[in-house]
Amino acid sequence: MTTEPVDLVVCLDNSGYEAALDRRKLYALLPDAEAEARGLLRVIDESGEDYLYPARMFHKVELPVAVRRAVFEAA
Repeated sequence: MTTEPVDLVVCLDNSGYEAALDRRKLYALLPDAEAEARGLLRVIDESGEDYLYPARMFHKVELPVAVRRAVFEAA
């Protein structure tokens, strides 16, 4: 599994994970086909580490290439 983020997701629901996730915040999504098949996403959370969270808590965000690049560079 690669450790490079491939997408961005916005947290819609942080119930049960209030210390690790903020609602309405963008998070980097790491590719993990096995996790996605189980309804989970591998997200880099507030700790700076990647953890699995229920996919229903997030929505993938499509941004223009220049904006996406700027977001990842600012992280």
